[in-house]
Amino acid sequence: MTMTTIKLLSRRPWTRSLAAGSAVALVMLAGSASPLPAQSVACMVGGEPITSLDIEQRTKLIFLTTRKPAPKQEVIDELINEKVKIKEAKRFGVDPTASDIDQAYSGMSQRMRLTPDQLTKSLESQGVRPETLKARLRADMVWGSLVRGRFKESLQVGEKDVDAAAQQGGEATQTEAFEYKLQPIVLIVPRGSAQSAIDLRRKEAESLRERVQTCEQANSYFKSMQNAAIRDTVTKTSADIPGPLRELLNKTPIGHLTPPEITKQGVEMVALCERKPTKVDTPKKREIREKMYAQKYEAKSKAYLADIRKAAMIECR
Repeated sequence: MTMTTIKLLSRRPWTRSLAAGSAVALVMLAGSASPLPAQSVACMVGGEPITSLDIEQRTKLIFLTTRKPAPKQEVIDELINEKVKIKEAKRFGVDPTASDIDQAYSGMSQRMRLTPDQLTKSLESQGVRPETLKARLRADMVWGSLVRGRFKESLQVGEKDVDAAAQQGGEATQTEAFEYKLQPIVLIVPRGSAQSAIDLRRKEAESLRERVQTCEQANSYFKSMQNAAIRDTVTKTSADIPGPLRELLNKTPIGHLTPPEITKQGVEMVALCERKPTKVDTPKKREIREKMYAQKYEAKSKAYLADIRKAAMIECR
């Protein structure tokens, strides 16, 4: 990321504002309940300081996530961008609460198969405060919402554009696609059960697969069965379903069950209630559309950020 040229009005105002920012930062540190290392102010962005501690913390976070050392100027640029993004988002009423940020932090920990406390401890063991990650999450949240909200129309990808991109790449989009009506089924196996109990439940599932010929039969069997559940019907298209399951559903007769699969809940199957051709979407069209949208979003995001950085009051040593 290249540093945007910063225009200073004069050296005296710069000196005064930087000194004022340093004083504010020092006062905040002096009043803090937990002692922190002495900090200096490296930049002021719209009256808000970026301190040496901010830079140190972000450098550690970047290394932790990429395993590559980041040049100091890139780190400073990232921090400047985040402050500019957050300030711009507030102008349009995009300002997540502390609860929103905590929820995003919790969501990240879940994706990593950790609890929020475990994620915090993992960060702290690497010398990174959780507030450092939360600051990045906050900027990402507000910026994504702002760009998608303000430029919704220009980010849309039309069907003609998708077809043209596919033809240009020598790919066909009119591959066969289906709309499926499905009912997920689970034969519950308590956690920690012996392998023999799991095998017995699987045999029971295989037996039921042979007997079930319609979704009405599936509902009749599984709604009355102990330690079993059949969920409400869901409708999915080919583009919504992973390739292996899509192939499996295409081979399964209507009204029958897919082969049993062992999961954390127990033995799971899917009742295929309906399968009909559709032109709404195909996996290839979905892939091309998402790629084109991402390209449009990236271009619009960069241009928007460049514009608001030019207008921002940014002062760095």
